Order: sequence, then structure tokens, then C-alpha cells
Amino acid sequence: MSETRLHHLLHEQHVPYEVIHHTRAITAQEVAASTHIRGDMLAKTVMVKLDGRLAMVVLPAAHRVPLGHLRHLTDASRVELATETDFRDRFPDCEVGAMPPFGHLYDMDVYLEERLAGNEEIAFNDGTHTDLVRMPYVEFERLAKPRHVHLSNASPRM
Repeated sequence: MSETRLHHLLHEQHVPYEVIHHTRAITAQEVAASTHIRGDMLAKTVMVKLDGRLAMVVLPAAHRVPLGHLRHLTDASRVELATETDFRDRFPDCEVGAMPPFGHLYDMDVYLEERLAGNEEIAFNDGTHTDLVRMPYVEFERLAKPRHVHLSNASPRM
């Protein structure tokens, strides 16, 4: 398999990172359990549509996106979760649902729950359901340039 956009970017920018291989897992909480990474350090990417435009919301593994609050923060008239059909073709080098949180690589905005910004490191899917990338948070911030949001209504899954 050829190098993904993410790995090309990380190599090109000389970013230190680690690839963590794990058993196949679909949900972020399964990945956190499989890799023994705290849920507040493991970032999941949730695809949304803001007024019909695709965007990424990146938040801790155990949290959900409060759509109404996100609508308010982004001044969008309509916010909804995107379906796989909406975004599958935008990520030709990724398995569906395993997109890394680097929206600029796929021509979309990234909104980051600011609770992730306090971590020394960040870990996220690298485009597959069997591998994570763990890297310094400051490097993620420098490359991804996410828009910080405080999703105060984001709550852990029960």
C-alpha cells in the first residue's frame, strides 16, 4: 500500500510519531481499551455537515458531539451528523470511520474540543481500524491548525 497523506505529511515535516498496532476495533472506546490509552488522550474524528459542508469534530473518545451547541459555536444554520455515504469518497486512503483529524489534507475544517489541547500527546486513527498514531500535541496543533471549541455540553457516553 502506498504512503497515506497523513504519513507523507508527518515524514515531510519531520514530526516524531509512533504507530501503535492493535486488534481491529471500530469504536473509539474499543480502540482505547485495546491500546491502553486513556480516553481523554485518544481523539476521535466525527464527521458533521455544517450547512451542508463537511467538517471534522475532534473530541475525546468517550464523548459525543452536542449538535445544537456546535451549531451555536459555528454560526451554522443547520448541523447534522454526516453519513458514511456523505464522506466515504473524500478519504480514498482511509477505511471508512478511521479518518485522521487533519482536515486540511481532505479540504475541510477541523473543530477540536479544547479539552484535548491540554494533553502532552494526542493519539488518533491513522486511516485504518488497526493502527493509531501517537504524537506530541504541539506538533498536531502546528500541522492541523484546528479551530478550538468548548463543547461544554459534550458528555461522556453512558
